[in-house]
Amino acid sequence: MSLLSNVNTLETTSSNTSENQSSVALRAWTELAGRFFLVALFLISGLGKLAAYSATAAFMASAHVPGALLPLVIATELLGALAILLGWRTRIVSLLLAGFTFATAVLFHNNFGDQVQTIMFLKNISIVGAFLMLAANGAGPISLDARNAK
Repeated sequence: MSLLSNVNTLETTSSNTSENQSSVALRAWTELAGRFFLVALFLISGLGKLAAYSATAAFMASAHVPGALLPLVIATELLGALAILLGWRTRIVSLLLAGFTFATAVLFHNNFGDQVQTIMFLKNISIVGAFLMLAANGAGPISLDARNAK
């Protein structure tokens, strides 16, 4: 069963009015787009860390975080982002990425005397909020989670 058939199933099980059908489809596609935009930062960041591995390890060390954790950080960003994008184990992965993002905010963006760092901290906290909402609500019908639930 394809992921798109989940949307069709939802459309036919809701009221037969075209307004409800378009509302269900809009919600499904909006959830997918939201997941994409939420994790785009993690995909780009993970790939950037691969491209600038030594510089990233040095930056981590400057924040008293062992550079030896960099492979785990890259794996978390890339694999976590792919899992969210595909809607695979969304609730669990969202909670893990929320914790990761919160830790990143506290460890790397804690200089509140620097306006840029304050904004970066608040950006991370906003992302934590989005992950918590995703953990509470799930990925939606266009996801592996919805497909596997059938």
